[in-house]
Amino acid sequence: MPQLQLQAALFDMDGTLVDTERLWWEAVEQVAGRPLTEADQPDVLGRPVEHTADWLAAATGAEPGRLAAELHREFAVRVRTGIVPRPGALDLLDALAEAGIPTALVTASPRAVADTVLKALGASRFAVSVTADDTEHTKPAPDPYLAACHALGVDPAACVAVEDTETGVTSAEAAGCAVLAVPSLAPIEAAPGRTVLTSLAGVTVARLDAMVTPERQLRVMSWNLWLGGTKIDDHRAKQLKVIAETGADVVGLQETAGTSARELAEALGWYHHQAGPNLGVISRYPITAHHGDPDVGFYGATGVRVRLDAGQEVDVWSAHLDCAPYGPYEVHFNGLPADEVIGKEAGRLERMREILRRTGAAAADAASTRVVPVVLVGDFNTPSHLDWPGVEWPVTKAAQEAGLRDSYREVHPDPVREPGHTWSPIHVEHEDGSGRPEPQDRIDFVLYGGRGLRVLDSRVVVSGAVHAWPEVAGNVWPSDHAAVLTTFGLR
Repeated sequence: MPQLQLQAALFDMDGTLVDTERLWWEAVEQVAGRPLTEADQPDVLGRPVEHTADWLAAATGAEPGRLAAELHREFAVRVRTGIVPRPGALDLLDALAEAGIPTALVTASPRAVADTVLKALGASRFAVSVTADDTEHTKPAPDPYLAACHALGVDPAACVAVEDTETGVTSAEAAGCAVLAVPSLAPIEAAPGRTVLTSLAGVTVARLDAMVTPERQLRVMSWNLWLGGTKIDDHRAKQLKVIAETGADVVGLQETAGTSARELAEALGWYHHQAGPNLGVISRYPITAHHGDPDVGFYGATGVRVRLDAGQEVDVWSAHLDCAPYGPYEVHFNGLPADEVIGKEAGRLERMREILRRTGAAAADAASTRVVPVVLVGDFNTPSHLDWPGVEWPVTKAAQEAGLRDSYREVHPDPVREPGHTWSPIHVEHEDGSGRPEPQDRIDFVLYGGRGLRVLDSRVVVSGAVHAWPEVAGNVWPSDHAAVLTTFGLR
């Protein structure tokens, strides 16, 4: 059996190992004397008894100590008569025991309740148990998970915590653990270092081990340089600084002004490919093949194949689609309905379909049956169908239908909370002088497809001082677009 990196698995109790979140919810409803709603979840789920008692006391005027005692009593009665292991929980505990991986129970419940559950599950399954009575601060503070790791003599970074609430996830991540979230009542979003599943059924020791085993990574950035950066003083030095600070490994460039790819690569000691007057790719890894028309015009796409340290290959394409007509202007300034705006996307859609055809052909490795993963980056000059309710922007939809996934939306699925705007950090008002607010939108993308890549993180990049147009020459950020940086794990 291969050597495992996983040193321990740390389990929350309520809602994670046993189906007690429902029992706790019922107990709080009983003591509160009213049905609970979604708005009550932050003060009920994953919280210690004392927190919920204080919360109820503030609402009712009752004495917190009496409320805490009632909550204990009501919950304990339900636990003794209604405890049910969550699907897959016992199988995973057994598999960990067989693999020799120690486990700990880490709960915000008091010791008396935890011991009742431990008796039902089998106390011998756990080397350590940490309850609300055992640390000065309980969840969402990191103290309970740190205490469990200390008792086991393990590194938190080499442990996976299994949780079902945001409160517990916050505690485990603050302690430095990788987190497997299996939400019971309230949803939990995926995030870097966090895996979200609907059940523990089928979860293996190998899967937990993969969560703490360091992955090789590839950072790919899409960046429109804005006419090569020439609108900004000392633009080349500022561009180099951005690339260095992001840690990007491969950068798909647009608006290179014909020479930027070569000049940036030479300054960095990297490899480069320049195609036509506008497009380029620079890479710290060797470029082994070029894809697409080397004399492509201002709009279009170009691609390269890069060979990574372990010999894995990835195709990276940079695309730039026509800037007019620009859909957000048609909507915000001209008031066109969605169907008319979409009808004007035909030119971009046709070009995107041609790009997708080319990237698909390039991804098929003629020397073997495997498929080289593809990353398509660029300034599409159109919003995403994932961002606008009721508007099926066809360019990004065509990419999705071709099997490409949007790395930014994969990490940030809520476009309201995390809009990811890339147009434009410098344009607050429309540049025609009318004073109309410039529509802000996400028009730059890092898409990917094929085997061998998984998204670890994706973010919009704008750094340093940014002054609005036209007073931009002194800006630290040397572009009118934000960049998009995605970190991939290499499988």
